[in-house]
Amino acid sequence: MKEAMVWHFPLPRTHTGILLGNGTQGLMVWGGERLHVTVGRAGFWDHRGGVDFTARTDFVRLRAMLEAGDEAGVRAAFARGGEKGDSVPDRSRQIGCGRIEIAFSGGLAPVRGELDIRTATLVIFLADGSGGAATATVRQAMDEEIAWIDCECIESVTAIPTWEYVGAELAETGCVPPERWGDARGGGFCQTLPADDPLALAWAWRGSRVVLATVLGPEAACAAKALAADADVEAAAARARAWWRQYWSDVPELELPDAALQHAWDYGVYKQAGLTTPGAVPATLQGPWMEEYQIPPWSNDYHFNINVQCIYWPAFSTNRLGHFQPLWDMVASWLPRLRENASRFFGVEGALMLPHAVDDRCKVVGAFWTGTIDHACTAWVAQMAWLHYRYSMDEGILRTLAWPMLTGAFNGFWAMLEEVDGPGGKRYSLPVSVSPEFGGAGMDAWGRDASFQLAACHFLVETLPRAARILGEAEDPRWDRVRSGLPQYTISTPRRGIALWEGRDFDESHRHHSHLAAIYPFRTIDPADPAHWEVVARSIENWTALGAGAWTGWCVPWASILCSRCGLADAAVVWLRWWKQVFTNIGHGTLHDADFAGAGGLHGGMSLGQASKRGEIAQMDAGLGAVTAIVELLVQCRGDEIDVLPQLPRGWRELRFDGIRTEGAFLIGATVAAGRVAEVRVKSLAGAPLKLAHGLGEGAIVNGERVEGRVFSSGTEPGGEFVLRPA
Repeated sequence: MKEAMVWHFPLPRTHTGILLGNGTQGLMVWGGERLHVTVGRAGFWDHRGGVDFTARTDFVRLRAMLEAGDEAGVRAAFARGGEKGDSVPDRSRQIGCGRIEIAFSGGLAPVRGELDIRTATLVIFLADGSGGAATATVRQAMDEEIAWIDCECIESVTAIPTWEYVGAELAETGCVPPERWGDARGGGFCQTLPADDPLALAWAWRGSRVVLATVLGPEAACAAKALAADADVEAAAARARAWWRQYWSDVPELELPDAALQHAWDYGVYKQAGLTTPGAVPATLQGPWMEEYQIPPWSNDYHFNINVQCIYWPAFSTNRLGHFQPLWDMVASWLPRLRENASRFFGVEGALMLPHAVDDRCKVVGAFWTGTIDHACTAWVAQMAWLHYRYSMDEGILRTLAWPMLTGAFNGFWAMLEEVDGPGGKRYSLPVSVSPEFGGAGMDAWGRDASFQLAACHFLVETLPRAARILGEAEDPRWDRVRSGLPQYTISTPRRGIALWEGRDFDESHRHHSHLAAIYPFRTIDPADPAHWEVVARSIENWTALGAGAWTGWCVPWASILCSRCGLADAAVVWLRWWKQVFTNIGHGTLHDADFAGAGGLHGGMSLGQASKRGEIAQMDAGLGAVTAIVELLVQCRGDEIDVLPQLPRGWRELRFDGIRTEGAFLIGATVAAGRVAEVRVKSLAGAPLKLAHGLGEGAIVNGERVEGRVFSSGTEPGGEFVLRPA
């Protein structure tokens, strides 16, 4: 891992900035003649406009409206909370904070930034064009909302609130300008909201150091001023150094033979630390890195139909399970609301229902009805909780969170299922189902037996018996009936691949690979299984032929994972390289749209080389998804089996990794030399049984003893270690 990453100024836009974060406060450092530090504060919500789930309909009535083509009824059932002209936003939304601009004396300006990701220390190199030079160092606390800039050459500091850019938009919804204060030694502002706590940003000049602080709360202005003026920066710095030492001692070490993937890994794992920080605000689409010049797109909310998953997936394999704590605490607090949602929509007790896009109070954001009824979101969060158990072997998380999510998600699906005639007799079917984002919110954006929903339901009925046996709970006979009576996926005609839903083939480039969810993430089919491989092969060929013309940033790492799962390691590598080239900007910022037109990715419009009219849309999901995609090239969990380097990409002759966490709570490492697996290392953390496809051939030497076969199986003890070498 390269400890220092380099940026060259000018970095001309907010989202080209170098990132520092602690999960609550986010900094983006950029600029040209001046140094700009855009400051975001996660959790600064204007909650007005959020709506209760399905307050106006239920599943039975929705089905009737859809089958009758009653578009007006569907629109009314999922209408937004605010009415036009009533000074209320049409949805809940997070709002950015602002930025500070720093001017340096003697004509000094930023020319280069070096970020030591081991310590989260950013050094900005300054020059005046005539041989003069200096440095400014930017650091941030990990447990307080403070950051500081050390430099002897600071000439002036200016604080600019988000209101300067979006004030007219905020005023239309009843907001008022921020309170401002300032003199030569300090300043700041406090933005109030009509119904939510205010947010303040304060800065104070303390010798050659500028300290900035954010506070969200009733007395935000006074508290921020005091924090900027009085915070013990040296103590905060010492705690931050210790935090980062612990972080890097936990996460895997990778030495990859591909510079683009190595950079994606290093920066991605670094960003994970500042995005999903334990004890901080649960991560949204952008986390704390909110821009000042516009309201963050999609409200910077919680999207549970891929984006939250991409953000949190790496915490499993990077051995940082504690990063789930803020998310799980929030989801646990939502359980009464999820039960109420399900009771309203399904008319049954014991079910849970999580819409795809919500604010931190689990109120629906927007009027995207197909996402709002996407019940696979509930199952997907249940899967994440189950995987937390599998990676930790902690029965506490299984009982307190995974079990209620698993059973609640199943009960919701059970309420939607009906029996229909099939080729071999009666079978189960989902009469109303969706495939995320396909067809938008149109009246044709649904159908029977969407493959995405089938995969989610099969994950539940295959997992619930295992969970019940572990917890000593009774097994529900409905699980086995659904497992044997519900199709794994819907077959298309005439392609004979996996369809979106009954009668709807996958026939256009699309960013959500949801029809392939049985392969990943739900892993309910093995692509190599003779029962599925022909269908899978046709599906992958069709998906590849349609191409990436309508893809967005977050879906490319998912595409890479799908390729890895199908034994297409070279394609998996190419997709990651393409993502790095097309969906990151000059500051390595990860984007929703392509950074430029003409390369095949979705771009916000092109006029003969002109920039996108949509502007720059940043999201954190793809950068974290790339971390998981890289792990999938190295280690895969397939059922109870751990596969090490299932297929070595072309040209990968030398590599090494250590500390990748897997299901069963194992830490895995391996070395490749001269294009062959030379050693595999395993440490058991919980004493679970080990089943390891080692990649060393038909046998291996394990701790000095020869064993036969491509798979090594053994009982383990906590702390037990195995070293496998070629026989």
